[in-house]
Amino acid sequence: MSAVSDREITRVLYVEDDPDIRAIAEIALQEIGGFEAALCESGAVAVETAPSFEPELILLDVMMPGMDGPSTLKALRELDGMAEIPVIFMTARLQNSEIREYRELGALGVIPKPFDPMTLSDQISRILRDARD
Repeated sequence: MSAVSDREITRVLYVEDDPDIRAIAEIALQEIGGFEAALCESGAVAVETAPSFEPELILLDVMMPGMDGPSTLKALRELDGMAEIPVIFMTARLQNSEIREYRELGALGVIPKPFDPMTLSDQISRILRDARD
C-alpha cells in the first residue's frame, strides 16, 4: 500500500480522455478543491507530464483509448519518484470484482463516475484519510 502521510495533498495529476469531464474536473479540483492540478488527456501525456509536475496524488480514469488506467498506472510506477504516489481510480465500472482489481493494482480507492464536482475534493480527502487509518 502507498505510504499516505498526514501531509496535505496540493498537487494532483488528473488523467481523463473526455474533454468535458476534464473541464468539470478542472473546476472541481482547482476552483472548489483548491488543488494545483495537471490535466492530461491520455496515459501517454500523463507519463510525459508526471516527472516535472511531481504530483502528490494521481487521479486516473480507467477506460481510455490507447493506454487505459491500469496500463497508465503501471507506466507511471516505473518512473523515478512515482512508485509511492497515492492513486485513486475514477470510473463507472464499479463491480466488486473490478474494485478489488483496482485495489490490487495499488489504488487507494475508487471514485464513481459521474462524480459530483461540488464533493470531489471531499471524496478524495475521505479516501486519503481512510488509507491513513
